[in-house]
Amino acid sequence: MILALQTAGPTTYIYIVDAAGTVISAREWESARRLADELLGTLAEFLAQNGTDFNGLTGIIIFSGPGSFTSLRIGHTVVNALASQLKIPVAGTDGERWIIDGAKALPETPVGVIAMPVYGSEAHVTKPKA
Repeated sequence: MILALQTAGPTTYIYIVDAAGTVISAREWESARRLADELLGTLAEFLAQNGTDFNGLTGIIIFSGPGSFTSLRIGHTVVNALASQLKIPVAGTDGERWIIDGAKALPETPVGVIAMPVYGSEAHVTKPKA
């Protein structure tokens, strides 16, 4: 079972897909500023509703961007940590066919290779006060 996740903005999209990238189950969640606090619990709940848990995953696909700096960073941190702990591959892809492209990339992605976000521009961070 493959988990696919898009955290590029205030709405988070969670999918279970097959090896070809066909969506089996989907959930849309208005995560907004609660993403960091609620992502793992929401993923666990979604997996349980689909008859499995994190140990049932064989791979993870993440939408790499562009999108919100913070949302992408949180999503990538969580899936990279999960993939590392579960010893499964994680593939980061972008574009309209990100799930299908990710499903194609997973078999060729070595376990331990992390997915990196693509922000689309420089991060807008507050400069230190002088």
